[in-house]
Amino acid sequence: MLDWTNRHCRFFHRQLTARSLLYTEMITTGALLHGDLERHLRFAPAEHPLALQLGGNSPKALAHCARLASDWGYDEINFNVGCPSDRVQNGAFGACLMANPSLVSDCVKAMTDVVDLPISVKHRIGIDHQDSQTALLDFVGTVAAAGCRIFIVHARKAWLEGLSPKENRDIPPLDYARVYALKQDFPALEIIINGGITTLDEAETHLAHVDGVMLGRAVYQTPWLLADVDRRFFGSVNPLRQPHEVITQMQDYIEQHLQDGGRLSQVTRHMLGLFQGLPGARQWRRLLSEQAHLPEADTQVLLQAAAAVRATPA
Repeated sequence: MLDWTNRHCRFFHRQLTARSLLYTEMITTGALLHGDLERHLRFAPAEHPLALQLGGNSPKALAHCARLASDWGYDEINFNVGCPSDRVQNGAFGACLMANPSLVSDCVKAMTDVVDLPISVKHRIGIDHQDSQTALLDFVGTVAAAGCRIFIVHARKAWLEGLSPKENRDIPPLDYARVYALKQDFPALEIIINGGITTLDEAETHLAHVDGVMLGRAVYQTPWLLADVDRRFFGSVNPLRQPHEVITQMQDYIEQHLQDGGRLSQVTRHMLGLFQGLPGARQWRRLLSEQAHLPEADTQVLLQAAAAVRATPA
């Protein structure tokens, strides 16, 4: 998610789940062609498996960025054709590309021609008045013909005019049945559902109909949700018993970040929801919000906030 799932967020989430595929925030081809590659592409080895999410509309530029993804060691490339923001529309990419399946197909083919990594496409069930199941089937069929085998489908259409990005997450109604139908029409493709899913129980229900579930805001706002993913969906033993163990695991990472000249808040802002729904959550958020941004803040702030949680009556 743009400006959210950066490398600090992903490292934190990886402490909670070893098996889930993590995604970068969307990075535009322009940022990689003309910007700081270290800043945009750097990640910790512990973040694997990890997908690089790209935004763009030029097959040539996307092919170049796909090579970069391969060179930097990413496990998958995700082409975002679902973001409805004005900033993205002004660049003529994101959800507006759903109106041009042949261009999306050309972009996918350009990437599959130069790398062996899996290429996935994230998209909506439709845009504006182009939201019939026939149009969705045509889009997926056209892009699949270019070599894409993984489609991540946000189960609501996007209104590109008249609604803000926030409204596009809430106002167009969710239609999970259309994503289920898409899997029935393309049984050989990997169909992953996204949008409005907030619990692991809901995820399990969807998995009876599709191949995977993408969680976004739910795990950002309630990260502890991830702590049971490996046991429940991958058959792995999760050694974490309570959120305080995650704080211990993050200390070395944060210490190194501070030694490299970083600030505590750059990491802890992604940890604010760790105790969401648990006793002490408010104290945790308050102390980190008030103190982590201070110039002298170090891991003692983290430990003090954790102690405040422990002192909260159940």
